[in-house]
Amino acid sequence: MNSTQAKHEAAQHKLEDLRRSIDNIDAALIYMLAERFRHTQAVGRLKAANDMPPADPAREARQVARLRELATAARLDPDFAEKFLAFIIREVIRHHEAIAAGTEA
Repeated sequence: MNSTQAKHEAAQHKLEDLRRSIDNIDAALIYMLAERFRHTQAVGRLKAANDMPPADPAREARQVARLRELATAARLDPDFAEKFLAFIIREVIRHHEAIAAGTEA
């Protein structure tokens, strides 16, 4: 095996190691999101039982600010973090609305 092939093979092994780590992180993210949604659904049921609105704009604004700070500290683009949280919040509100309407899946 020549040095170019050896270098390529070493890079391929490193790539596989990195991808395994990424796969593990992806799995952890999925399980964490599932846990988060279990809790937000409990919040939705509590809100529905007590005639509270599905959305809480003040809480959402505090969460956005908090997540942007966390993202900055973690060296993650805060705009990306905000977009990610906005997507999650939209889903949570959708779930809360379905719970309140009695159409929870």
